[in-house]
Amino acid sequence: MSTEAKFSGDSVIVGGGMAGLSLAIALHKAGLRVAVVDAAPLDSAMTSEFDGRASALAYTSWRMLDSIGVAEHLAPHAQRIEDILVVDGRPNDGLRPGGPGRDSLHFDRREIHSGEDGEPLGWMAENRWTRVALARTAEACGLSVFAPAKVDSMSRQGARARVHLDDGSWLEGAVVIACDGKFSRLREQAGIRTTGREYGQKALVATVAHALPHEGVAYEFFMPAGPFAILPLPDNRSSLVWTEKAAAADALRDMGPAGFQEALEARFGDFLGALTPEGPRWTYPLGLKMSERFIDDRLALVGDAARAIHPIAGQGFNLGLRDAAALADCLVEAKRAGLDLGSPAVLEGYERWRKGDSALLGIGTDFFNLLFSNDHASVRAMRGFGLGLVDKIAPARRFFMRQAGGETGDLPGLLKGEALSL
Repeated sequence: MSTEAKFSGDSVIVGGGMAGLSLAIALHKAGLRVAVVDAAPLDSAMTSEFDGRASALAYTSWRMLDSIGVAEHLAPHAQRIEDILVVDGRPNDGLRPGGPGRDSLHFDRREIHSGEDGEPLGWMAENRWTRVALARTAEACGLSVFAPAKVDSMSRQGARARVHLDDGSWLEGAVVIACDGKFSRLREQAGIRTTGREYGQKALVATVAHALPHEGVAYEFFMPAGPFAILPLPDNRSSLVWTEKAAAADALRDMGPAGFQEALEARFGDFLGALTPEGPRWTYPLGLKMSERFIDDRLALVGDAARAIHPIAGQGFNLGLRDAAALADCLVEAKRAGLDLGSPAVLEGYERWRKGDSALLGIGTDFFNLLFSNDHASVRAMRGFGLGLVDKIAPARRFFMRQAGGETGDLPGLLKGEALSL
């Protein structure tokens, strides 16, 4: 067993995913001494075969990535979201060709960001390209990364916390940040309980090329089995997030090319022309998991370690970045003031900042998933009326666009596009 730390600094971040690396880069560039530990080499998550997912980046999230130097590497692979169309169902429930139905809600970025080249509602990027951009930025700025390295446990030594690896070595800092996903080992070891439930749904994720341009429009169709999202990617391509009951989603994943083509055309419609599926298909189980606490002794939870929600609002990665921005703000301010970064006062400030927003969004996505997955005629009529009403009220549309963009409440500097420094 090692008698000397492999790293000793301000913070150790466990988990080199997108939220973890974003936070690490932000803290490192602000002047803190940070290390990242991950069980897999960073380049193992950069291929199209890794998981196939793409993420919607809210405009405040893009500001953060721009402020820490990641956006310049990601921009060539990202697609602006100019409009969002939320639709209750599809014509004939998607059993015949067609496009969006009449019960819809249209969000146009020009209502909140004027000008042809104004800020979009967000950006779409395949996760593999986001990981590439983060890895390039981390390498360029000299971030300390230990990967592959498997974390065994965490311990506290006075005003320091240690992350013990399975080879007997360890790293230490004033605070440990768990970015190790919804099945967080550090959260479990800290005894932080979670609440939530499984939905019995899975999201089928796939990429599709189409003959006609999407013009930067993101579509979300609410179907009885769950949402069907068509999210714009560069070059006349879109990412699909197709929610079904678990068995049906797995059946779609395992279909042969001809069978999947037929099912895709029926559900997608013909409004973007001929469709060509690209690459593999994946399915992911959906559920809600909320941590009862976001902090413990010298430990902070970020991203899916703090909460995992339904993708219905496209907010998963954005919530992780909001966590990262708020925690970075707290830690940099504490460092500037000469405070102990892992003290209860500093970490409780982070928890107060983030827990309420997370709870509201978790409850909201849970409610909307139940509401829009209900096929009862009276419920469908109520949904259609509600969508139509909001669509006619400009202040309501602008409110929801700013909510989705993350521009609410006390905004951390990074989400305003401001770089942090000591």
